[in-house]
Amino acid sequence: MLIDINAYVGNWPYKQMAYSTCEALLKKMNQFGVDKAVVANMSGIFYKNCQAANEELFAEIESSATYKERIIPFAIINPVYPGWKSDFDKCVKAGIKGIRIYPQYHDYQLTDAACVELVKMARDHDLVVGLTVRMVDSRQKSWMDLDQLAGTDKPEQGLVDLLPIIKEVPAAKYFILNLANGYQLKNDDFELIMKSKVLMDTSGRSLANMAQALEFYGEEKFAFGTHAPILDYLTGMLRIESLREEEASQSTKDLLRWRNAQSMLNL
Repeated sequence: MLIDINAYVGNWPYKQMAYSTCEALLKKMNQFGVDKAVVANMSGIFYKNCQAANEELFAEIESSATYKERIIPFAIINPVYPGWKSDFDKCVKAGIKGIRIYPQYHDYQLTDAACVELVKMARDHDLVVGLTVRMVDSRQKSWMDLDQLAGTDKPEQGLVDLLPIIKEVPAAKYFILNLANGYQLKNDDFELIMKSKVLMDTSGRSLANMAQALEFYGEEKFAFGTHAPILDYLTGMLRIESLREEEASQSTKDLLRWRNAQSMLNL
């Protein structure tokens, strides 16, 4: 069994997506034997009102019994947009399993009061909070993308940059997605991740050496993810399947393939 904890439908304004609908995503899932996928509508990163994108996703899922069985909806919530609490309530009623937040696109800090309040609300509803280290490689960004357009291009984030919200709300559940820079931590930061309910997906380039990452954090901190359709569908899977027997047993691989995700999502 395979559960992908990092997939999308929707559109990216600077790049054509090969599969932007549930129908197209499901074909890709079938091609690679993926049973379920956690999905958000990436259009919500750019819509002024994120809720419109969430409702597009919910409507598409409701249109098919197969989608309802295999697509696990996450909502994109912008905690500095008016009415976000009402949007959150609507998404909870729609049956979401988690939220994704994008402070780098919605112009707030993880420690802003509204963001902390949102994450606490997710915690209280037993929802997973998806923290995406990056959506696209900054070296390939459009000249119109946010930081470059403003002339304030910033260094890409790493795991350490996500720690402030985990420190603020340590009892919440977190997916750390597309980890592209520095996953190794020291001392108190390492202990925080080890004590927290955190899963890092296998899509990001920092986890190219999966065996080393497993040795550093252990088998219960990782789960299969693709970051599809922005990244290719296969790399996140190969990081698990290419592990040699002495690096990961079949039981460990099953934790990464689906068991860790299933437990976190209460499936």
